[in-house]
Amino acid sequence: MPESSKKDFVEALARGLEVIRSFDRLHMKQTISQISERTLLARPTVLRLLITLKELGYVREIDNQYSLTPKVVDLGMSYISALGLYGAAKPHMEVLSKQVDQTVSLAELDGSDIVYTGRVEVPKIVSVGVTVGARLPSASTAMGRVLLAELAEQDLQEVLSTPTMSMFYPRTNFTVEQLRPRLDRVRANGWAESDEDLQYGVHAIAAPIRSEDLSVVAAIGIGVHTSEVSKDVIREKYLPLLLDAAKGIEDDWRKCAELPNSMAAINLDGLQLLHLRRENS
Repeated sequence: MPESSKKDFVEALARGLEVIRSFDRLHMKQTISQISERTLLARPTVLRLLITLKELGYVREIDNQYSLTPKVVDLGMSYISALGLYGAAKPHMEVLSKQVDQTVSLAELDGSDIVYTGRVEVPKIVSVGVTVGARLPSASTAMGRVLLAELAEQDLQEVLSTPTMSMFYPRTNFTVEQLRPRLDRVRANGWAESDEDLQYGVHAIAAPIRSEDLSVVAAIGIGVHTSEVSKDVIREKYLPLLLDAAKGIEDDWRKCAELPNSMAAINLDGLQLLHLRRENS
């Protein structure tokens, strides 16, 4: 941290966020001792932070075990709402999900991970089991490769050297040298795929979503189990629909970006209604 920033750093806030981040799918309920062990914070400190978070409505306590409340989602949704992208993406994701009968996801790059910022679920007997806010190592995912392909060589080296914050261990770990030809194909094709690199039996495709200046700000993707859908179907049927959805998201997002903030919010609601009417017509 730069010296100029240290004096303004609020350690209590950082510790509070650390407590929130200690909860995940494998640690949905925790005692003070468990949180202390995972965050490396002293038990009295953890207790004070939990009392504050409980008072604010972000955690609840039952039988000396703490868990997050749905209010925590507001922290992430504030970012998504401010960006406006998910508002434009959601109707297109819903249409695409119905067309292919598969879950459709939206993700952005954070460090060496992708973070899911939007998801339209289709219940499956076997699933990857990720939700909005989940992190996956970018190099092993199709959406991650879409985002990594836009980075300059120096930035790519820096990103991939950043330790992952994901709890998911991919089947295959890639070095920069191994990843480079795959990213070259992404740039040439305009889309990416991950052929069982994340886990056995999972094949995924992804497409970029570009802002007005043509920089890639997010990726939209579909992940399927190869026991259910063949790779030929994924590439020949699903891919054109995915690319159309990405183009539709870009168009709608750019139109909304040209409007005043209040009108943009109204317009995003209108877009969802318009898509709903088209589906029902």
